[in-house]
Amino acid sequence: MTEEVAGGPRTPAHPSRRVFIKSYGCQMNVYDAERMADLLAPLGYSQADSPGEADLVVLNTCHIREKAAEKVYSELGRVRAVKSERARDGRSTTVVVAGCVAQAEGEEIMRRAPVVDLVVGPQAYHRLPELIARAHRSRGERVAADFTPEAKFDALPERREVPGVTAFLTVQEGCDKFCTFCVVPYTRGPEYSRPAAAIEAEARALVRRGVREVTLLGQNVNAYRDGDGIGLAELIRRLARIRGLARIRYTTSHPRDMDEDLIAAHGDIEVLAPYLHLPVQSGSDRVLRAMNRGHDAAAYVRLVERVRAARPDIAISGDFIVGFPGEREADFEATLQLVREVGYASAFSFKYSRRPGTPGAAMPAQVAEAEKEARLARLQTLLEEQRAAFNAGLVGRAVPVLFEGPGRHEGQVVGRSPYLQAVHCRGPLSLVGRIEPVMVRAAGPNSLAAERMLETA
Repeated sequence: MTEEVAGGPRTPAHPSRRVFIKSYGCQMNVYDAERMADLLAPLGYSQADSPGEADLVVLNTCHIREKAAEKVYSELGRVRAVKSERARDGRSTTVVVAGCVAQAEGEEIMRRAPVVDLVVGPQAYHRLPELIARAHRSRGERVAADFTPEAKFDALPERREVPGVTAFLTVQEGCDKFCTFCVVPYTRGPEYSRPAAAIEAEARALVRRGVREVTLLGQNVNAYRDGDGIGLAELIRRLARIRGLARIRYTTSHPRDMDEDLIAAHGDIEVLAPYLHLPVQSGSDRVLRAMNRGHDAAAYVRLVERVRAARPDIAISGDFIVGFPGEREADFEATLQLVREVGYASAFSFKYSRRPGTPGAAMPAQVAEAEKEARLARLQTLLEEQRAAFNAGLVGRAVPVLFEGPGRHEGQVVGRSPYLQAVHCRGPLSLVGRIEPVMVRAAGPNSLAAERMLETA
């Protein structure tokens, strides 16, 4: 047993930030301190020798020893003085109380010691990167970002050249979800939504240049809400009124942000394409909790059912990660079951890979590479079967296609179905930019073959 030890390995030279971690009590706290340092090292934190040298001070507490809490408050008094001194020099300090005292007296600590920015129990320290990023944001400090999104969008040229009849249109950036596998909240910063008026103006300019379809982009695009309270559904309604804009899509969505207004929009707005990319990542509730997704598998399935009730012909796409730390065979089987229950028109699937600076990278029970590869192969086989079945279900049906350009062969043009498949058929280049119904004659792995309706009448 040790009474007080500084924990955590030293990191490579030239860090951008420094952390001082002081542990009290048992060897378990020493271990926990080392794990905290591991979590923070990829974010640029190296170990400091004293609080005065540190941008981040962590007191890792123990509740076993007598008067443990009073020792913490006494230490916090010294840290407060250091924090004030650093503030006078223009340097900010984040103060964290972790460990057992934090677990037992969290609210009391915040009440008695305003110097504390965060209280983290021993079962939650894996969320330190997320919580520290949130603390920085509350002070208006950006994390791993060079400039604010407002400045970035203001600096973009008003005139935008587009090469074809479809265009991407960024409406939202950043992420507040902090999934444990994802680095976006640290590299892109908090969620920011562009003003609806600016988006509408850019969309009108695109249409004047010949664009017929726009895809609204965002890390969490359905979290869009501008400063006037306009959400994504209302934004789409406004864009749908632009004469000449024939199709609207959006990506990528988070299940937690799919509200009833947006669900209804899929049934109400004709130009909103019947296609929804809605990542779930796993069908296991245990893995979803470890991923910090904020929903369970049943909630996701119910959400898909509500979307399909609003738009019965909608094509659902998804994202999946296999081999997340701690994923067992039963967890993977739950993912396969969710895929069977939902039925996907298309999907993206990946093996889990560690992203420096994310909590998942430091989690125990990392899955062996061979097991990840085997699971991914099984998942992709099922997903490919579903995609083939969806495509085959369009054979013999009339589908409206927005033609985008020439195909590979002489006299061929290619476009996109409402469900995002590539569609090839014979026809003149004068079709480009037009939506015309075609009869689907065959379905391949990556595209549909069709004939113009005028030729089959």
